[in-house]
This record gives sequence, structure tokens and C-alpha cells, in this order.
Amino acid sequence: MGKKYRHKTTAVFLINYHFVWIPRRRRKVLVGDIKKRLDVLIREKAAALGCEVLAFEIQPEHVHLFLSAPPDWAPFQIMHRLKGYSARILREEFPVLLKLPSMWTRSYFVSTAGKVSSETIRRYIEEQAKQD
Repeated sequence: MGKKYRHKTTAVFLINYHFVWIPRRRRKVLVGDIKKRLDVLIREKAAALGCEVLAFEIQPEHVHLFLSAPPDWAPFQIMHRLKGYSARILREEFPVLLKLPSMWTRSYFVSTAGKVSSETIRRYIEEQAKQD
């Protein structure tokens, strides 16, 4: 998983990013129906951007996302679109989230991963769920 090259009309690429981000004030709001809806929204928007989700885990106070992205998108553009899209819809559908000044902090972590470390990152993200 995550080690295959992807193709576009004029490019062959393997660009994998590991993202981590948190809700505002690191509140433990990513639970229950909010968690389920966030899962759907992130996968939906990632697909719309041409990204392939390789591993994904939502914890109550943070999100891990490992994805393969096309060369058209810089990491900051991917984050901006994923966080903006999910925040807008989650805050419309779950009024309890309106108590936060914003859904997400402006900050995030991103690292790149090539062939060697992709499997390691995927396993790390999957292990996050087992720690609860």
C-alpha cells in the first residue's frame, strides 16, 4: 500500500504526505457522529482533489491522514482545502461546534514519505486507534 506509482497524462509520481492536525484548543470533539461525518468529508474531499487516502485515523483531539497526492497540489493547499471544507460542513451540521472560535487551529504537521517509510507511517497511524 502506498508504494505504487500513480500516473497522469504527463506525469508519473509517488508523492505521499503524512498530515496531523487538531481542533481549536485541542478540544476532544472528534467523537461519535462528528467523527463519522468527518471521516466521510475528508475522504470525499481528498478524492475530489485527486488524492488517494492510504491511512486515516481520527482521535478525539487530533487527526492523522496519510495520503498520496498528485503533483498539482502543494501540502498547504491540500490542508487548506481539507480543513476548510470539513470545518464549514461540520459546523453547519453540528451546532455544538459553533462554541469553538473555529473548528481547526491554523497549524498542522506534514512530512513526506517515499517508498521506504510509507509502510512505517501507515502502521504508525493504524496503531493510534489501538492506544485508546
